[in-house]
Amino acid sequence: MNRAGLLYERLKEIFLLLDDGDRRLLARYNLSLPRFYALFHLGEKPGLSVSELSDLMFCDKSNITRLIKGMEAEELVCKRPHESDGRALRLFLTPQGAAIRDEAVEAHKAQNTRRFDNCLNSVEQELLFKHLTLLKQNLQYDLEQNFPLEGR
Repeated sequence: MNRAGLLYERLKEIFLLLDDGDRRLLARYNLSLPRFYALFHLGEKPGLSVSELSDLMFCDKSNITRLIKGMEAEELVCKRPHESDGRALRLFLTPQGAAIRDEAVEAHKAQNTRRFDNCLNSVEQELLFKHLTLLKQNLQYDLEQNFPLEGR
């Protein structure tokens, strides 16, 4: 396998390990990854629309609509009419949703600190961050050039 293939495989393995660790941690809060990120984004930007949240979570509106419906039933999220656009709805955390979000976000931060501080010092973490940022920018550019989104 060439170097690019080896890098891809290693990044994929790391993603799967991070993903599995996140799933295990968030299960303690009865959260899936999509539910966690919905709570996270709504805590960061209260009043998002379903479309805005779907853009932030890289999924279609129908998935977000289903996700929010379940979270509404559990009283984690509520919908309110938009102040100036009667057709639009805005999404907010309930007090219960905000409490679960805060606990899960703090646990996630602690987990990530443990994950990275156990093997990389601060200089190594900064260097890795810079290289990953370059990779991310290149991947975004590559997608835009080779697989442009239709209708956006």
